[in-house]
Amino acid sequence: MKTRRTPLTTLASVKILNGAHELSVHDLKRRDDSFTLHYTIAPPLPDAADATPVFLALEAQDDIGNEYFDWGGAYGADGDGTYTRGSITAQPALAPEAGEIRVRLAFLRDGEEHPCHLMLRTSVIKP
Repeated sequence: MKTRRTPLTTLASVKILNGAHELSVHDLKRRDDSFTLHYTIAPPLPDAADATPVFLALEAQDDIGNEYFDWGGAYGADGDGTYTRGSITAQPALAPEAGEIRVRLAFLRDGEEHPCHLMLRTSVIKP
């Protein structure tokens, strides 16, 4: 019997890597010392064994001036191979009084940086 997946909620989407892929942010989770952004990329990123790997870096700033920096992440092909699923974490923890966060994601491939920008409401962040 095939398991049926619940559709993912999309908080924000943006074209990346010269428009060849679409990044969709599905979830943000607040932690005591950090926050984590969960995303998918379609079509999937190339397998690192077959092509130059793509690296991801994050920088962010909230609407009250606090800055947040990359603390690592991971991604990989989803089970059906139609998209890449990943997460990336930033530190420090989001300020409780921040209402929005401006996120800059930089995709690094073949020595070239491909940045994208997202604005996210912090009210969607789950504890």
